[in-house]
Amino acid sequence: MIPGITAAYAETAATATAASASFVEEIIAFLNGLVHMAAEIGIVIAEVIGIAILIITAVKCFIKYFKKDEHLRLELAQGIALALEFKLGGEVLHTVIAREWADLLILGAIIALRGVLTLLLHWEIKIEEDRERLQILDQQNDIMAAKLAKEKAAEQVNGKENG
Repeated sequence: MIPGITAAYAETAATATAASASFVEEIIAFLNGLVHMAAEIGIVIAEVIGIAILIITAVKCFIKYFKKDEHLRLELAQGIALALEFKLGGEVLHTVIAREWADLLILGAIIALRGVLTLLLHWEIKIEEDRERLQILDQQNDIMAAKLAKEKAAEQVNGKENG
């Protein structure tokens, strides 16, 4: 082998390797920035949707309060639960861009609190739905009892007229 050519080849190969490593690093940095930007946009969108749902629910329930709507508590709980789920989604997206352990711990605590609140709201919703179902069944039973009493009274009247 010729020493001059081998040294030139080695130098060219080293330069090409450094250039390709630099290119790969640029691609990785670009993709990292893209993920970071997409996560931030997603966080903002989820937070805004959650806030909008909460405001709309509050206004609707405020109006229904004065109309004495009996489904008010259920609708309010469902709206709050939905808003919390969007806010929770924003916090989960926030974990993508968190770089420090302290940030992750704070986010974990926020996610845990919002998760517990969501579970409690779903529990409240289930109880409220069961209560409403029982009220509907009671109303249906009352209607049926009244109908049966009316039929029985009609039969007794018909029996006295025939007898």
